[in-house]
Formats: sequence, structure tokens, C-alpha cells
Amino acid sequence: MLVNFAIHKQSERYARHASFSRMEGFTFIGLLMAVAIMGVALLAVGEVWSFAQKREKEQELLFVGDQFRRAIRLYYANTPATSKLQPYPMTLEDLLKDPRYPSTQRYLRKIYLDPIHNDTEWGLVKNPNGSIFGVYSLAQDTPAKTSNFAIVNSDFENKTKYSDWVFKYAPLQSASNPAITN
Repeated sequence: MLVNFAIHKQSERYARHASFSRMEGFTFIGLLMAVAIMGVALLAVGEVWSFAQKREKEQELLFVGDQFRRAIRLYYANTPATSKLQPYPMTLEDLLKDPRYPSTQRYLRKIYLDPIHNDTEWGLVKNPNGSIFGVYSLAQDTPAKTSNFAIVNSDFENKTKYSDWVFKYAPLQSASNPAITN
């Protein structure tokens, strides 16, 4: 009887140990599945966050480009009668301090960073005499926004690169486009 009791205890211990081993295996598999699901969820969140960042930078590019367009328009509008042959700035720094006046005339507070290219270097749209009437980003990335632009930026529709978004001022543009304001 004592032998039966010892064998019975030993078989109980073995059965308990075997069931623990099986439960540990299921726990490990469950933990691996939870980690995999969290990884996929984090990947999806990362994609959404990345797209939101791109949209935010596009909005900033539209704002900054409009600031340059506005500054060039103001420079043009404030051309002294003696400088009618040179109504556009020769450099972007001319928008910070107009060299045509002895006193300080500012049309921009600073040369803005290109939010897409992350640099103060801009592509310049120049007249044949070398004066600047527009700027554009040097970034060759594909924009997320391809439609539903404001009227002043309507020629950005279906452009495939940020460098195709040209922020320019031409006097005929302002006469036919009442959306340009101070």
C-alpha cells in the first residue's frame, strides 16, 4: 500500500508538471501573438503619423510661399518713381531691407526655411534682367495634396513634385485675381 501511495504521488507530480509545461507553451505563444499584433498596430500608427507630418509640412510650405509672394507684391507696389525699370528684387535679402530707400523698408521679417527641403535655399524664378518674381521649393518629393487649392494656388493642381509649386507675383495676376490681399 505504501508503494501504491508513492507511485500515485509520483504520477500526480508528473501529471501536474506536464500540464504546467503545456500551459507555459500556450502562454508563450499567446505572448508572441500579442507582441506581433502590437507591432502591426504600431506600424499603422506610424504610417498615419508620417502622413499627418507630411500634410503639416505642406500647409507650412503654402503659408511660407504665400509670404514670399506677398513680399514680392509689396516690393513691386512700393517701387519708387525713379526705379520703375527695376520693380522686382534682385535678391531675397532685398525683401528684408529694400535697398531702393534710405530708410528701412521691410517686406519680409526673415528668409523662411523651406519646410519640405529644410533649408533657407529656395529656387528662384527670375526675369531676363535677373530680378526675382517668384520662389519654389527645391524638394523633389511627391506632394500628398494634389487638388482643392486656394484660387491663388490653383496652378498647383495635379503637380507631381513640390518644386512645381511656384509662388510668383505678376501684376496681371493680381489684377485678375482678387484673392491676393495684404
